[in-house]
Amino acid sequence: MNNLQLMRTQVLQQIQQACQLAQREPNTVQLLAVSKTHPSEALREMYVTGQRAFGENYLQEALDKMQALSDLEIEWHFIGHVQRNKTKHLAEKFAWVHGVDRLIIAERLSNQRDAQQVSLNICLQVNIDAQDTKDGCQPSEVAELVRQISQLPHLKLRGLMVIPAPDHPQAFQDAKQLFDAVKAQHAQPEDWDTLSMGMSGDLNAAIAAGSTMVRIGTALFGARDYSKA
Repeated sequence: MNNLQLMRTQVLQQIQQACQLAQREPNTVQLLAVSKTHPSEALREMYVTGQRAFGENYLQEALDKMQALSDLEIEWHFIGHVQRNKTKHLAEKFAWVHGVDRLIIAERLSNQRDAQQVSLNICLQVNIDAQDTKDGCQPSEVAELVRQISQLPHLKLRGLMVIPAPDHPQAFQDAKQLFDAVKAQHAQPEDWDTLSMGMSGDLNAAIAAGSTMVRIGTALFGARDYSKA
């Protein structure tokens, strides 16, 4: 067993253990491998272990990797902040976009998604604990954004994405409460199925609160080298 395979096995075991403690089935939590700053060769090696979903934060880096790994059936997720001038590539190249926090961004993604492609999966990024340094819409804005975005073609609004401050497990509970409220009152229930939250350092708390997708980087690939970003 090589190093990346061992690390992925350990992460999957941690997910399984967290699900057992939360009395959840492990298959209700998807592992998204956050591969930003890691070379294409590492993604290829991780792919061999069975990993298919990879998350990237930097558009040009992601596009380069897509070209280098075009022979692999990777499900590409964009998890960085979405800028207006980058939506065309996101709409064309990705399966998921997690950082949507404004209607104008969703409208651009909808308009720029090829009608022949399957709908683009998107998550609303919510600044769940009012951090000055974090992107995301306010919790009070979510219901109206869901109502508006749900009417756009070529998009499938799947749920919420949050990045709480460290050591703030209550934020996960707040996100789950908001997620459930939207599902009950505003969203298409069959599509509204994704609560993207939890990273290497807070995976257990996120799963305990109800995360359905954990975004894991360091625990899978090791420390990042930002000089290569």
